[in-house]
Amino acid sequence: MPQIIELPERPYVGVRRTITMTTFGLVADRIGEIIGWLAERGTYPAGAPFLRYESIDLAADRLVVQAGIPVPAPVEGEGDRFAAVLPAGRYATVTHHGHPDQLFGAIEALLQWGKEQGLTWDMAERDGAEHWGCRLELFQTDPRVEPDLHKWDTELQFRLA
Repeated sequence: MPQIIELPERPYVGVRRTITMTTFGLVADRIGEIIGWLAERGTYPAGAPFLRYESIDLAADRLVVQAGIPVPAPVEGEGDRFAAVLPAGRYATVTHHGHPDQLFGAIEALLQWGKEQGLTWDMAERDGAEHWGCRLELFQTDPRVEPDLHKWDTELQFRLA
């Protein structure tokens, strides 16, 4: 069942790519690289790795997505890796158990629940695309511990306006 939680600002290091629904690997596959890059600098994740959706235009099959790793304190970026902060605020959240390819149903259910609750998302529609202030998919399962994607837990966190 979805719930609303209050979250503080959270620093992270990320990369950004413009992708399609079939090229998620271009951004998602960078998570391990970012973790290694942080470890080389003596910094370790302060939470679950995530995908942050900035812009979604399904009709044009164009998404602007970040892969990010929370860090305990701000870290200076390098190359295409940048430092940023997830904004504080109220988030609607729910956890999906199962293959990440099945997230669409959980996302639709969360959006519908928000509509039924009269919630307003931190999102604006422009030029046929959704532009999100902070829409996250956090990967709670370590693939080194549980390689079966059907047993993964993915937490959705969508910021409220």
